Amino acid sequence: MLAVNLGGAVIAPIRAGCRMSGANRAGVAGIDLLSYEQAGIAVRADLAAAHRRAWQRLAAPGTWLDAERRLAIAAETRAARDCRHCAECRAALSPYGVSGSHRPATDLPGNAVEIVHRIAADPGRLTRAWFDRAMASGMTETEFVETVGVAATTIAVDVFCRAIGVAPHPLPAPQPGEPSRARPAGARSGTAWVAMLAPEDRTAEEACLDGVYVSPDPTFIRRALSLVPREAAGLFDMVDAQYLPGRLIPDVAGRYRAIDRAQMELIAGRVSAINMCFY
Repeated sequence: MLAVNLGGAVIAPIRAGCRMSGANRAGVAGIDLLSYEQAGIAVRADLAAAHRRAWQRLAAPGTWLDAERRLAIAAETRAARDCRHCAECRAALSPYGVSGSHRPATDLPGNAVEIVHRIAADPGRLTRAWFDRAMASGMTETEFVETVGVAATTIAVDVFCRAIGVAPHPLPAPQPGEPSRARPAGARSGTAWVAMLAPEDRTAEEACLDGVYVSPDPTFIRRALSLVPREAAGLFDMVDAQYLPGRLIPDVAGRYRAIDRAQMELIAGRVSAINMCFY
């Protein structure tokens, strides 16, 4: 999902519906300044634009979390990279036998710091028992899904910056406003750790998923964040730029980037294996 492609297609912005709370406009807190002009390689304009939209989403109130909380999650996601406890957990045969605590970079409560650092540093070994403890600690499943989305967004953009040799972008300033707190009425539990929204259970309120559910029976990776539709739509807005728009994925012979599809999948498969992504 984090494969870097530097060739061709232009993508469409997120569709209407699932609107951002509070700030929903360009030019948020200097985000227009987010640029790759100083990079040593050319970066597609649509890819830079997708990253600017991602930073705009981080700065705005979400569905369940306000802007300050979203940006704190982004900061903790970055902090996990240098957290000694995270390093010890990664090195251990099992992270669940390691004592100690994370080194927080924000004033997030301890349960949130644990969740963010584990997602950022060692996601391949998360278990259902760990998730159940996270829910018992006071975080709701909707907050958890939004937290995953914020962390994934931050990691995707930061890894891209490291890959092309530029410094990570400063986090934007938080924007005022309240979370919308809109839970999809049709979301159902039972298939995954969190509830998901099947395509047939969507309403007009979840129209932003039209660009995510690009087939009648979308894969579970496309449904994973659907309990918070705006977060799912935002993540796949980046995926469309960093990989391929969903409508183009079945066309394995087409060449829509600077490298061909076989080369793309080789890189993506190797990165996934290194990151212990078993999808």
